[in-house]
Amino acid sequence: MARRSVSIGDFVSTLAAFESEPITRDRVLHYFQETAVEPRSLQPFVHFRADAYTRNLVFRDQLFEVMLICWPPGQRTPVHTHNGQLGWMSVERGALAVVDYKWRGCNAPENQNVVGLDCLAGATELELERLQAQECFAGGPVNTVDKQRTIHQVVVQGREPALSIHVYSRPIDSCVAFDLEGRRCYRRQLAFHSRFGQVVTGEDAAADGASSPLPRPSAR
Repeated sequence: MARRSVSIGDFVSTLAAFESEPITRDRVLHYFQETAVEPRSLQPFVHFRADAYTRNLVFRDQLFEVMLICWPPGQRTPVHTHNGQLGWMSVERGALAVVDYKWRGCNAPENQNVVGLDCLAGATELELERLQAQECFAGGPVNTVDKQRTIHQVVVQGREPALSIHVYSRPIDSCVAFDLEGRRCYRRQLAFHSRFGQVVTGEDAAADGASSPLPRPSAR
């Protein structure tokens, strides 16, 4: 079945309408699978750096966060969690591999007993098991994270830059990152390279948690 082409503004507007009912992994996954975002509508949010991948905020309210990540060749994330939230990723250009991991134990398990976060982190001995890797590409599978499958690493494949749309519910301000060689973990604060199309500089960086208006549905 052909996917329906929409602008990023229309895509976000439909997501926001989901907030009137319980947000589930499968509801949003189905929407991703039947929808294609028009590449031209993403241009205001495309900001590449040669030395790092960039997180570019498109929309954020109390229940949803939408961002575009721009990946130059050779980039990868740390192995990380998603703060116990639901997440969906669709590759719009290029190719990414998503490698899943499972927590098998650490010397600070009590740090998981905290309200509002998946874990305080801080373990100095830990064990993660590497599971499967999913190949993601434009028009291909949508990667998801949930409360059971929350630890992964994203790696750029090939020599071409990549673009990917990420949706989280609820928004995520920090996550647990893992140093596999040092067998430790720590909380990693997250920031945006751009917000609503504008590169973050100076005082604007302090406003990263602000809610955004919907991108205009007519924006193409």
